[in-house]
Amino acid sequence: MHLDRIACYIRGGRPPAAARSYPGCRNRAMPARSIPVELTGAMYFATESPVWGGGRAFYDPRAEGRVMARAHLVTAEQFSDIAVQEMYRDPGKLLDLEEVLSSGRAVLGEGRYETLVCAGQLDGLPVVTFTAPWAMDDVPWVAPSRAYVRFLATGLLSAGAWDADAVAAYVAACPGAAGHWSARDVLDLTTGM
Repeated sequence: MHLDRIACYIRGGRPPAAARSYPGCRNRAMPARSIPVELTGAMYFATESPVWGGGRAFYDPRAEGRVMARAHLVTAEQFSDIAVQEMYRDPGKLLDLEEVLSSGRAVLGEGRYETLVCAGQLDGLPVVTFTAPWAMDDVPWVAPSRAYVRFLATGLLSAGAWDADAVAAYVAACPGAAGHWSARDVLDLTTGM
């Protein structure tokens, strides 16, 4: 969600408070555009992140609801390089996007972030992301860490479409965060209180 986070995927580097550095993309140009979007589905937190501690954010396009997100206009090569970094692989090989673009979904493996999803079109371009092959209710939810919540919430807030209260309420209500993070806690992280 955060431009500083996407910069680590593209240019390489380690996000603040993260336990991992990323090699970056072959093409290190930042997105030509980055805009707020709302997708059909739900965001939830599950599994344990070795990078952030706590739960990771996943997208379930089949769940009911809406997802606050950001769409970054990158090349197919950059998308491939970003996705494989989250799959703990080295960038350099172009992923085959034909299946996800034709059917809306492509499962590349059983691991987390190894499923590609086309969430629709925006200005005639596909909105493609990666998530887990399972559904939101198929795995135990895990509360996200403070650093992860801060980065995610401030990224949404900096998109400019939602105010701090809306972002805080949204993140705090996501499965995995709900019951562990209050809207006030998330708001405090985004405002530096």
